[in-house]
Amino acid sequence: MMLQKDTCSNLRVLELASVLAGPSVGMFFAELGATVVKVENLRTRGDVTRRWKLPTEPADTDISAYFSCVNWGKLSIGVDLTNPGGLDIVHGLVGKSDIVLASYKPGDAEKLGVDYETLSKLNPELIYAHVTGYGPKVDRPGYDAIIQAESGFTYMNGEPDGGPVKMPVALMDVLAAHQIKEGILLALLRRQTTGRGDYVSVSLMQAGIASLVNQATNWLVGGKIPGRMGSDHPNIVPYGTIFHTSDGREIVLGVGTDRQFSELCDILGIPEVASDERFVTNQARVRHREELKPILQEYIARFSRDELLEKLNEKNVPAGGVYNMKEVFQRPEAIELLLEHEFPSGKLLKGVRSAVFVPGNMADGMKPPPHYGEHTRPVLKNLLGLDDSKIEDLYLKGAID
Repeated sequence: MMLQKDTCSNLRVLELASVLAGPSVGMFFAELGATVVKVENLRTRGDVTRRWKLPTEPADTDISAYFSCVNWGKLSIGVDLTNPGGLDIVHGLVGKSDIVLASYKPGDAEKLGVDYETLSKLNPELIYAHVTGYGPKVDRPGYDAIIQAESGFTYMNGEPDGGPVKMPVALMDVLAAHQIKEGILLALLRRQTTGRGDYVSVSLMQAGIASLVNQATNWLVGGKIPGRMGSDHPNIVPYGTIFHTSDGREIVLGVGTDRQFSELCDILGIPEVASDERFVTNQARVRHREELKPILQEYIARFSRDELLEKLNEKNVPAGGVYNMKEVFQRPEAIELLLEHEFPSGKLLKGVRSAVFVPGNMADGMKPPPHYGEHTRPVLKNLLGLDDSKIEDLYLKGAID
């Protein structure tokens, strides 16, 4: 079945989440055509990521590069949930929503009156998706850098002779977001049969642990605590290893079979290495990796990057260049995922789609990330049916912004 641009056009999502995991789920549904209302804290002037700026970013906008990565296609309203009028607004929107996205520390949603038990009474069909750090019973906030460390990723990441290293993206948030999407989609499917909503909870910690895959079983089955190996793979050689070419660039190999290794050696002009008993099988290569790597490096260094990659690709030997971000976005695969919006000022904002399984035109016309509170008045008027005098009263009482 071909997905249409209006796949989720009847869905309404109320985003009470901030930073990365929850908002990335909101953008996912916006890309599928859903109406996503992002509720931002009036007291902090919106999502904290609006202020997470690089030194090279302009100071006169509240749409930072970080904020823009997961907030395309949304409507923003500024609300004070501690104000009775503000809470009434959110409760009113809950009654008209299919999904609520929350990222509160356990206990905080209850204090604010936006927990699942409270909201499900207002809307029994509501699907409430809650991202936490450590689960609904642990009131400790979750921070990606901390959970990378506590879930084992940081310990494993880095060079063999160096210390632990955090990964350069908030991977725990990304993994949790994918888990929560799957839970929401299952809840939507179940709702078609039961007519009832559901509570979906995912913790960053468990999302991280569930994603350890072979490194987890290397310990659980093999009894070996995974250590730092740089880019090397613990179970396959040469796989992931970075090698330097004659023009000062880098390539990475993904040799997973003995046939591929033999082809690699032929291309490098060292066929005898493929029949060496130390390297003839993958298990032997894993055992003798430190002997093999300098041999490969010596002969790889005799080629330029593009020359060698062309030869390897011709023989179906898995390999690729180590690209910087500029090079990444020159690739056709990246260009197909670009979102662009030109503001009246002429400034062009670019972003990246998150739903890569949909046709390219699904995200055409996506609205840019919203300014803080940009849609407060139209949302209250069009979704809740409030008149101008009521909206003005809420402004004066500090309930909305």
